[in-house]
Amino acid sequence: MGWLRDTFLESDNDSTKLEKIRYARAYILEIIRGYLMPNLSRNLVHLRWLLKLIDFRAIGEFSWGSIVLATLYQEMCRAKLPNKVKIRGCVSLPQSWARFRFLFLRPRVDHPYTFPLITSYVGLPTSLEDIRLLLDQRSKAQFQWTPYEDPAIRAVISNE
Repeated sequence: MGWLRDTFLESDNDSTKLEKIRYARAYILEIIRGYLMPNLSRNLVHLRWLLKLIDFRAIGEFSWGSIVLATLYQEMCRAKLPNKVKIRGCVSLPQSWARFRFLFLRPRVDHPYTFPLITSYVGLPTSLEDIRLLLDQRSKAQFQWTPYEDPAIRAVISNE
């Protein structure tokens, strides 16, 4: 990924159409690698994503959200293994969910409209083993399992 950043510098007004397309592809790969589907080392990206970037019209037809969620769910299933120490995927999704469901994970902040990620909280563990231990030590009362308390949201959710 460092080679991509060094080779495909940000385009400017003097860039050709081809240079802008190449930069866009490198930028999208960086988003995939760094945020949407990072690997365990957080510095590599699978070449299959580069192949998807050949045709920009076709790329808009992919269900990227489904791909991101499937990758994350697969990795979360693997995270239950006792020897697993890292997790890959878009971990900010379960982090944001956990922030509102696990009250003991909420940080005390001076600015109520900030949204720090759980991994950046001071004093919270970052290894899967320590996180498992933290969760195992909590009672059911410390978890908020009713995700849709807002009446406006409940009104559009089927009771089936």
